[in-house]
Parts: sequence; structure tokens; C-alpha cells
Amino acid sequence: VQLQASGGGLVQAGGSLRLSCTGSGRIFNIYGMGWFRQAPGTEREFVAAITRNGGSTTYSDSVKGRFAISRDNSKNLVTLQMNSLTPEDTAVYYCAARPSWTDTELPITEFQYHYWGQGTLVTVSS
Repeated sequence: VQLQASGGGLVQAGGSLRLSCTGSGRIFNIYGMGWFRQAPGTEREFVAAITRNGGSTTYSDSVKGRFAISRDNSKNLVTLQMNSLTPEDTAVYYCAARPSWTDTELPITEFQYHYWGQGTLVTVSS
């Protein structure tokens, strides 16, 4: 699957952004999906994940309660709604996909994901 992330941009602290990740192919619903981010000079970190059927989600502690991941398999689309943004959220955001055997898999490490989008830059000004 090929992934295309979009929706990044510049936003003031306290604002919101919605990131989108579109996947190619006809079998998008076999993939568990995740969002990761990488700030300058840091390692890539987990942000959020959703099971292949959208039934379960998980978040890093740093974004829990502010971000929401969702998916629409009919559109091959995963979104990350980001609210109450802070300058610490500034990073390049990547979506990733992993073929899943079950509806309960929620991988949270980058090494578990097979396919990656190109990244979209989110900049939050103070």
C-alpha cells in the first residue's frame, strides 16, 4: 500500500489541525494504521493507532485527550484530529500501515509497521 499524508501547516498554540492519510489499493481494511511524529533532533515517536476495523484506538500519553484518530475504510482514509495544540507538538507527522491478522492489533512501535507515508509538517507557534 502507498500512503499519502496531508493536512499539515502552521497553527497558533491552542489551535487545531486535521491530518489525513490516504492509502492506495482495494484492501485498505486489512491494515492497522498508526501516526508517528518526529521533531527536529529527536527520534520518531508514536502518537496514535487504530485497528483495521476502527474498533479500537490507542494514544501516547502526550496527546491523549487532545488528539483523535479515526478511519473510513470506504475512502481508504485515516485522519488525526489534533486539538489544543502546543509548540511541543511541532514535528513531521507520518502515517504508517501494518497488515493485521485480527481486529484487535494495535501496534505502537515503528518497527511493527511495514509501510510509511512521506510525512507532513506541523508547526505550532507560541
